[in-house]
Amino acid sequence: MDMLEIVDGFPEGIIAIAARQHVFATDYDNALLPLVDEALETRRKIRLYYELDKEFSGVDAGSILKYLSSWARYLHRWERIAVVTSSIWVLMGMSIFRILMPHRFRIFTARHAEDARGWITAAKPA
Repeated sequence: MDMLEIVDGFPEGIIAIAARQHVFATDYDNALLPLVDEALETRRKIRLYYELDKEFSGVDAGSILKYLSSWARYLHRWERIAVVTSSIWVLMGMSIFRILMPHRFRIFTARHAEDARGWITAAKPA
């Protein structure tokens, strides 16, 4: 079972993935980063919907470094990032990104997943 799986039902231009169980750096290498690189070949800006499902148990240090380096490398290319989780420690840990990208990064609790989907798919504000 892959620990990062594509979530169906999103329009083109939105990378939607779900983290299952424990995520490792190889999961980012094999699942997320190729999707990001492919999307950036044809788009100036991209959006990410990242769901940490109820089976999510954490990440190893390598995956944290991989995520941070890819996030920073593409900082100016992220149009929006929505993170959905029911984990308090993830909500608290991800809040640093909200400070760095206040209008482009939002964290949603699992019970507000539909709000996250609506926000990540919404048209750009005028």
